[in-house]
Amino acid sequence: MSDSDDLRRRIKEMLVKNLMLQTPAEQIGDDLPLFGPNGLGLDSIDALELAVSMEKTFGVGVPNAEIATKALRSVNTIHDYILEKRGSTAEPAPSV
Repeated sequence: MSDSDDLRRRIKEMLVKNLMLQTPAEQIGDDLPLFGPNGLGLDSIDALELAVSMEKTFGVGVPNAEIATKALRSVNTIHDYILEKRGSTAEPAPSV
């Protein structure tokens, strides 16, 4: 299993555990919309809980609603957001 697949699996497990979903983690598609009637059907309270869970589980915060709207669409967008934030927390190169 690749690191990306492992991260996606951990995201799905976090969703099921912390949001108390009835859907098993293995049945959540990587591109399945998390919000709305055509997906998992999460709501705004779930979004807040998801943001808190991401901070606790992965050390990545969601600073505002605009970013949350983009980052929390699906397992894949959460995955990409976590990788992007982890990459941007590296020490900047010293300027010469």
